[in-house]
Amino acid sequence: MFCRSRTYLTQIHAYPVRAGIAALAILSGSAVLLAWQMRVAETSLPQVCSQVDDKPSRPQSGMVKITGGIFAMGSEDFRAEEAPVINATVGSFWIDAHDVTNAQFERFVREAGYATVAERWNGGNPPGAFVFKPPIDAVELADPSRWWRFVEGANWRHPEGPGSDITRRRWHPVVQIAYEDAEAYAHWSNRALPTEAQWEYAARGGFSGQSYTWGNEPDTADEPKANNWRGVFPVLNLGTNGFKGTSPVGCFPPNAYGLYDMAGNVWQWTRDSWTSDHHRPASAINAIDANNVRVIKGGSFLCATNFCLRYRPAARQPGESAVGASHIGFRTVLEAPMP
Repeated sequence: MFCRSRTYLTQIHAYPVRAGIAALAILSGSAVLLAWQMRVAETSLPQVCSQVDDKPSRPQSGMVKITGGIFAMGSEDFRAEEAPVINATVGSFWIDAHDVTNAQFERFVREAGYATVAERWNGGNPPGAFVFKPPIDAVELADPSRWWRFVEGANWRHPEGPGSDITRRRWHPVVQIAYEDAEAYAHWSNRALPTEAQWEYAARGGFSGQSYTWGNEPDTADEPKANNWRGVFPVLNLGTNGFKGTSPVGCFPPNAYGLYDMAGNVWQWTRDSWTSDHHRPASAINAIDANNVRVIKGGSFLCATNFCLRYRPAARQPGESAVGASHIGFRTVLEAPMP
């Protein structure tokens, strides 16, 4: 399965923006690159930006109510898989104000006695998950195998593998979560994973057609609005937004609905099966693919302007449901009518 997964990673990242190749060439050779990285000032990063209760007192605790409606879903300005723009209708629902955190997931694991996919033997494959490993030299952006590695022992408790932990990341989004794990948490909490339409509608914050959750203009290093890669991917991350990996939930401004990290930090699972464009009928999806590949939304801390650029409401990407990765998490929705 994992050989197939590596091939699949190549497929899902096969839309590189090639701007920045010259910069990569200049930086290759390592000495210059390492010198640049050494000059980046280490910041005293917060462990908590938004205090989160891992024992909600009511069904919709920690959630924001979204009034349903009709909206323009998709974009024709960036990636082929985001087109065409269609009118989509969603009913009213509640959605988590932020990604599910390590602390929240820890409570679920403790109370439900749950073991994630990455913590189990999967057929003949050992427990583990995919971890981002930045290369030292410039690499071809069409080959994600140069920076993704399957690491035995990597899981939500040890996101980068043995030797790493979440002691100082309790309020960061939980990662290394396969689709099955996210679905199990949602079921345990009497909630569900959002549909792609629900997620995008909520991310837009009531605005129509904007490129980003905050407007049409990209953010800047001086006023970062999301946790994404700042530099030349995948070799140089200047960390000018304060982070070079995941950040605690709530560190960046929320959208107009009060939702945090709908752009960047970690990708988020939706319950929609992947299609090459978002208006294909479900009947057109192969049954095996429908279970194995789901739509993920939001982009992550690995999205850069020279590669990915998917920290946008319309952006979408296929996620292989049977394996975790160090840049994928989730949030939940509550669809039952609430007062």
